Amino acid sequence: MNKKISADYIIPIIGSPIKNGVVEINEKGVITGISSSANHDSTSIEKHKGVIVPGFINTHCHLELSHMKGKVDTGTGLIPFISNVVKHRDIPQEEILEAIRKGDEEMQNEGIVAVGDISNKADTVNQKTKSPIRYYTFIEMFDFLQDDWAQKEYDKYKLVFDAHKNDEKNKKSAVPHAPYTCSKTLFKKINTLNINSVTVSIHNQETLPENELFLEKKGDFIDFYKGFNIPLDNFSKTGENSIAYAISNMDAKQKTLFVHNTLTTKKDIEKALRWNKNTYWATCANANLFIENSLPNYQYFIDSKANMTIGTDSLTSNWQLSILEEMKTIHKYQSYVDLLTLLKWATINGAKALGMDDELGSLEVGKSPGLNLLNVEVKEGEPLELFLRRDTKVTKLI
Repeated sequence: MNKKISADYIIPIIGSPIKNGVVEINEKGVITGISSSANHDSTSIEKHKGVIVPGFINTHCHLELSHMKGKVDTGTGLIPFISNVVKHRDIPQEEILEAIRKGDEEMQNEGIVAVGDISNKADTVNQKTKSPIRYYTFIEMFDFLQDDWAQKEYDKYKLVFDAHKNDEKNKKSAVPHAPYTCSKTLFKKINTLNINSVTVSIHNQETLPENELFLEKKGDFIDFYKGFNIPLDNFSKTGENSIAYAISNMDAKQKTLFVHNTLTTKKDIEKALRWNKNTYWATCANANLFIENSLPNYQYFIDSKANMTIGTDSLTSNWQLSILEEMKTIHKYQSYVDLLTLLKWATINGAKALGMDDELGSLEVGKSPGLNLLNVEVKEGEPLELFLRRDTKVTKLI
């Protein structure tokens, strides 16, 4: 029998908000109808206070790093952060697997229904198979700009790629880590592996030294590589920001998800959109504050009509795995980004980025997107205004 669930407002994402709307949903979680409560017997409706929205899409996470929560200092900058991650990766496997289970469970409780997850290992395979969350696993490869290492590193990560699932529920693709860690040779091998239509993720412009490396072959990454005895003799500056190197080596036929984008300029965005109109951008606001004490300029992305999405990054660089908390942070520090826009970033844009918008991301008949309840402040009028409060919580209804 269908359930009828109502709230002060239904926010379908695609279409206008519906006051006192009702979502009808069957036992499989598929939406069979959306209408006004005036069309129903009030005794047949499960009524809630607040607004109902689709399940959230987390487009960037590192679930396999969940065991590192609280082990890395905040505010150090990206390069010391990366060094600390390397130091803390190897702990007993049972602790890693338990942390992965808890991280997945936390995201379920936070109303997240799909995740774009970075994997360097096969540690998350079993949890992803069991979880109700749908995963798009990005098997991340890097060779630290060493062309002669590319084949060895590719072979290593190909084993991880083969271990992850690619089925009706979960998807996968091979991806480069970042412009500053992938040689042209490795980019080519990744492009060859992704022969079907996929989404490719890449960390982008998270810290000033990244652009400095490509613009002038200067900055803190030079010392970072020296510290690991990795030569940069064959690396030449490009005279452009790092994103130019990325797009010159990636496959423009694939959907592309640029992650973090803390220092991305309007010119960078426009250059990427000219290269590939099927481009998406993931912002991980709390991780940006955790690592670099900075945020992207979201106005650049809004002005360029860029497809923004929201990620949490990992528990190494965040205090929780919550899309709601990411929205609160953006709303707090750049409040011109209204909540209806943020909800679009957190739902349908993320679903499109991961190629899951046929089922997720909006409240439409035939979809099974999950239902979240938010106790937000509502200011009625034209247009309807919604405001996140400090005590706003998400309740997963379906």
